[in-house]
Amino acid sequence: MAVSIKEVTDRRQLRQFVRFPNELYKGNRYYVPQIESMDMDTLSPEKNRAFEVCEGKYWLAEDGDGKVVGRIAGIINHKYNKKVGKRICRFGWIDFIESQEVAAALLSKVEEYAREKGMEMVEGPVGFLEFDVAGVLVEGFDQIPTAYGKYNYPYYEPMILKEGYFKSTDFVEFRITVPDNIDRYIRLGAMVGERYGLRQGSFRNKKELVRKYVDGIFSVMNTCYSPLHGFSELSPAQCEDLKNQFISNLQLDFVSVVVDLDDNVVGFGITLPSLSEALQKAKGKLFPFGFIHILRALKKNDTIDALLIAILPEYQDKGVNSMIFSKIGSGMIKHGIKYVESTRELEDNHSVQNIWGRFEHHLHKRARVYLKNI
Repeated sequence: MAVSIKEVTDRRQLRQFVRFPNELYKGNRYYVPQIESMDMDTLSPEKNRAFEVCEGKYWLAEDGDGKVVGRIAGIINHKYNKKVGKRICRFGWIDFIESQEVAAALLSKVEEYAREKGMEMVEGPVGFLEFDVAGVLVEGFDQIPTAYGKYNYPYYEPMILKEGYFKSTDFVEFRITVPDNIDRYIRLGAMVGERYGLRQGSFRNKKELVRKYVDGIFSVMNTCYSPLHGFSELSPAQCEDLKNQFISNLQLDFVSVVVDLDDNVVGFGITLPSLSEALQKAKGKLFPFGFIHILRALKKNDTIDALLIAILPEYQDKGVNSMIFSKIGSGMIKHGIKYVESTRELEDNHSVQNIWGRFEHHLHKRARVYLKNI
C-alpha cells in the first residue's frame, strides 16, 4: 500500500484527526467515542495549558486515494523529561487500519521528529499529562472501556512490536462488585478518624467543595502522584483545566475529602457514574442530544468509575482508605450502584490495588505502553 504522511496544520485537518477513530470503529459495540469538542480543545495549544510544558505535532496517514487510514501525535513533555533526566518523545492518539505499512509510517514519523528534537527514546501511547488516555489495549477486547480508557483492535500490539518497540509498563483495570452491606467499613472509618484526628470534609454543593478543598486536593495529588510513571507536577493553570473538565459532572455523594483538625486535605477519592454507554449514544457530539444521554447517566446508573484517589504518605497504611470508602460507599448504596470500574492504574501501584483486594473483584482489562531507543 502506498502511504503518505501529512502534518496537521489547520483546524480542518485537526477535525479529521479527531474524527478518524469514529470511522475506524464504526459499528464496533465496544468502542466509546470521545466528545469531539473536548478532544479538539485538548489538542489545541490555545486551549490546553499542558502546552506550558509540552510541545507536539500531529500527523495523518493517507492511502493512494487520499483516504485517511491512520493518525498519530508526537509529544515532548519537557518538565517530565527534566524530572527524570531523560530525553523522551511520546507518541499518542495512535490509530490505524490493519496495515503494517501504515503503522510503520506513523511510528517512523514520530521517531524522525524525536531525532530532530534531540530525543533518545520514543514511548507511548502516552498523552501530554498523566490524565490523558495512555496505553494500547492488550486484554479485555470483549469489554466496554470507561470514558477515561480507550478501545483498540487486537492487531495494534503485534504491529507496534514489529517496529522494534518493547513493553515499558502496563495499566490494569478492575471491575469491583459493591457489597450489600458496608457497615463494617463505616465503623472502621469512624475508628480511624477518631484515632488520627481526621474527619470527612464538609461541603453542601460543588461551589463549596471547590472553594474549601480543591486546592488541597491538587496539592495532595501532586505529592502522591509524583513518583508515578509519566507524571509531572501540575501547574495552577493545568489544575484549573482539570477542575473545569471534571467539576461540572461530579456527584457529591460519590466524592470523599478527608481532612485533619485544621481542615487541611490529607486524602480524597473521586468517582463518577459511568458515562461509557452515554458517550456511545452521543456519538462524539454534545449537541443537539448528546448532553441528554450524559445527564441521564449521571442521574441513573448501576456503575461508577473510580477516577482519582490519593492519601498523603504520612497517612497511608493507617486505614484512611476506609474513611474514603465509607463516604463513597454510602453514596453507592443510596443510589443503587452495583459495580465500580477502576480506571487505568499502573500495574505496580499496589497501594491502590490493595483497596480493591478487600472486595469481590477481577482484573478484566490491561493496556500497555511501549518504548524504543532511537
